[in-house]
Amino acid sequence: MKKLVLMAVAIVAVSFASCGNKAADAAKATADSIRIADSIAAVEAAALEAEKAAADTTATDSVAVEVTETVAE
Repeated sequence: MKKLVLMAVAIVAVSFASCGNKAADAAKATADSIRIADSIAAVEAAALEAEKAAADTTATDSVAVEVTETVAE
């Protein structure tokens, strides 16, 4: 009986030891999620700026073509 109780105590101790670090892991996971979200937001902002710059260039090119065609006529 003593061995059975000792085995049960050992199993409980191992269970507590393996699950005891959940709070630190949760804080690390939250920090990683925030860092990843910030990175995604930065990439999306850069893509939007690049899209705006491309649209401005296209608009400028279109105006230049229209002016050139008007002058040529």
